[in-house]
Amino acid sequence: MNKKIPDTVRDIMSRDCYRVSGDTSITTLAQGLALHRLPGAPVVDASDRLVGFISEQDVLGRVLDSIYHDDEAPLVRELMRQDVLTTTPNKSITDLAQEMLGPKPKIFPVVEQQKLVGIVTRRDILIALLTIRRH
Repeated sequence: MNKKIPDTVRDIMSRDCYRVSGDTSITTLAQGLALHRLPGAPVVDASDRLVGFISEQDVLGRVLDSIYHDDEAPLVRELMRQDVLTTTPNKSITDLAQEMLGPKPKIFPVVEQQKLVGIVTRRDILIALLTIRRH
């Protein structure tokens, strides 16, 4: 069986991805990121429209601060970034690889018709590039 060589983000994106709402507590988010081994997560509204992104780096200091002061951690909406770099399912893997060079995000939410349809990580891109190179 010949496996299709990946060409677009659609070929490699994770469709059933971890996502949170703005009402999620930072503590719950941190547990989810650890469980799914992700450096961040898309933030969506009730209709699954992307409204922001939050990373481990965004929350690390606040979780530490809440431990020191023994208080409740804030909600995701208080710390999330609303200006989010996204990609589309039809984007070329090599084009997205170029965009991911440098200190850009490690995860790109994949959006189609304003709705979150998946995520793609640097690791996904690297594995795809290695697959392309072998063929």
